[in-house]
Amino acid sequence: MSNILIIKHGSLGDIAQASGAIQDISENHKEDQIHLLTTKPYYDLFKKNPHISNVILDKRLSRFNLIYLYFLMKNIKKYNFLKVYDLQNSSRTAFYKKILFPKASKDIWSSTETILPEGATKENFDSDSVLSRFDYQLKSSGINTTHTMKPDFKWSSSDISEIKSYYKLDKYIVLFPFCSPHLTSKKWPYYNDLINIINEKFGNIYKVVLAPGPNEIKDASNINALSILDNGKALDISQLSSLIKNSSFVVANDTGPAHITAHLGSKGLALFGSHTTAYKVSIERENFRAIQVSDLSKLSAEKVFEKLSNSIS
Repeated sequence: MSNILIIKHGSLGDIAQASGAIQDISENHKEDQIHLLTTKPYYDLFKKNPHISNVILDKRLSRFNLIYLYFLMKNIKKYNFLKVYDLQNSSRTAFYKKILFPKASKDIWSSTETILPEGATKENFDSDSVLSRFDYQLKSSGINTTHTMKPDFKWSSSDISEIKSYYKLDKYIVLFPFCSPHLTSKKWPYYNDLINIINEKFGNIYKVVLAPGPNEIKDASNINALSILDNGKALDISQLSSLIKNSSFVVANDTGPAHITAHLGSKGLALFGSHTTAYKVSIERENFRAIQVSDLSKLSAEKVFEKLSNSIS
């Protein structure tokens, strides 16, 4: 039995997208122990993944913190990993490769850097969709990819029956109207207008709810919907996953919860401006679609409701 390492630091949407690739790596290494290197926000979550044997924490301190780097590399080296699958493909993980396996080919270290076809550049490769890049990387590394293009994030869910009972949730629509403060181009401005239309057209059939993150709870008071919390705190990722999985529909900006919805197989809609495309981030699935416009401020609430209404029935 050998040890295999997967590296996936984040972000939340990336974690959901990588679920299929992680499953394929595990199923192609049935006789081996699968370890995963990740960051603190996803450390406990990955412990629930049935395809992972052990989770290693990377605090991602500065590369100039030589003491931290020494002990992290020492911890990784003790496992004598037979192969590393770098699903993060960042400058940081490329730096780790230089320390751990400086001359390794794709037979030892699978990453964008090691599997690029001859004559191709990373910039051209990165223009393809996220899941297509994972698929190419793993196939080039000898992995049979059954699940990579069809990630299943259901393993992440936990029991939220008490929370649902407390808020009297039966049929409900979840909205995710927020985004990172530095990515305001992703933010659609008409969620309150959409809520008014939902209430007018559907009456009391559906509750409209939010699941604000820790830094969004205050801003949620500006949205005319019920905020779902756990004793006053934001839901953790597993609770959020369950809330989404049991919902009737989700409407979201291009953020982590949108990707969770897509890869849970739940019904929903993501709203895209000009910052990227739904194709590139591999978000559209059978039950989850996207509206792509050049300017989100020109996308009306009526248009979003039309898509929601046609899908929810």
